[in-house]
Amino acid sequence: MAETPGFQTAWRTFSEPNFRNYITGNFVSQVGLWTQRIGVQWLTWELTKDPFWLGMIAFAEFFPIVVMSPLGGAMADRLHPLTALKSYIAVAACISATIAYLTITGQITVELLFVLALANGAVMGFNYPLRVSIVHRLVGREALTSAISLNSVGFSISRIGGPALAGIIIAKWGVGPAVSFTVFADIIFIIALFFVTLIGKGRASAQSPLNQIPGEIMDGFRYVLNHPGISRLMIILVLTSVFARPFTDLFAGFADQVFGRGADGLAWLTSAQGAGAAVSSVVLAGYAGVAGLTRKMVFYVLILALGVAGFIASDIFWVALLATALTGYALVMVGVIEQSLMQAPVAIAMRGRVASVYIAFSRGCPAFGALLMGWLASFYGMRAPIAAGAVICIVLWIWAKRHESSMAETLEAEPEES
Repeated sequence: MAETPGFQTAWRTFSEPNFRNYITGNFVSQVGLWTQRIGVQWLTWELTKDPFWLGMIAFAEFFPIVVMSPLGGAMADRLHPLTALKSYIAVAACISATIAYLTITGQITVELLFVLALANGAVMGFNYPLRVSIVHRLVGREALTSAISLNSVGFSISRIGGPALAGIIIAKWGVGPAVSFTVFADIIFIIALFFVTLIGKGRASAQSPLNQIPGEIMDGFRYVLNHPGISRLMIILVLTSVFARPFTDLFAGFADQVFGRGADGLAWLTSAQGAGAAVSSVVLAGYAGVAGLTRKMVFYVLILALGVAGFIASDIFWVALLATALTGYALVMVGVIEQSLMQAPVAIAMRGRVASVYIAFSRGCPAFGALLMGWLASFYGMRAPIAAGAVICIVLWIWAKRHESSMAETLEAEPEES
């Protein structure tokens, strides 16, 4: 049977040794990340039984990224990406080892967990801009969407395997061993990076003095704000990140209080979202170029809002699982397309800094959203804040639909390499 063009595109991308080695190591690292996230979320719930603290820990994990990723983006344009990435992952592994040790020895408190989550978030602020911007140096422009999508396939599968693994480990041995697995996964990623080399031009601003870094960071923000397509894309990114994505961080409360399923329910909900995300990633993996992506993104903003609304509309667990899978599908569609459209028209000298702005908002805004939703849930119950967020995203879709054509004209253009 003849291969479809989409399959051929995906296979050609995966056949590149650099990309294949990178994505394999990154996949193992992401499984570890999700194992830790589920472990930490359940540990927080066991320690407090308070949705406010669920929001606080999620805030601690993601808010430092808002502060640190602009600096991380500027450094990404200066440092050798592979050397820097290895260093950041090693530090993150040390933090995970500390969480595991304190948990296993019974010394962990929610306050210590909050501090360690803050520290890990700060490291991720340097880590994520590199992970986003490095993909272009693995495959080039034509395979960019396919590469991001294949990377997202691995991420999405890890969202199934990681929570499932966490559920098994927590049930049999506790949270400490679940977090310990993350350390092992990070070591595997570091080893894989020794078998990766980059293509294209080297770092763009390595020769400029260090005192120019603040100006370089501001250049990145100005570039994003002044770009007619990217600035509107950021509005979509911010509002979906604050009002749609954070319901995931309340899964532990929903699993226990609403559905009465405990840690197993948490693993099922997270895995269902990962399953939807995996299907979405596979669909996007065969997409070559960026033409038509703006229209798809706008459509899936609506699907995302409807999926979130469906999640809180019923007490029936399997209905919630279906809605969660739908949101996983839509989240990846919106997220991968946002990444592609944020990088496709950008000059190489700005790519790391633009990636850092994307990371700051895509990781930081859910932190604010999780804190807001957790705080509101402690007063008004688990459902009401999530429902309000879904309504806001429907209004966002109406606005985005009106600006769809003008966004596509600038976001799907050739890069400004000057």
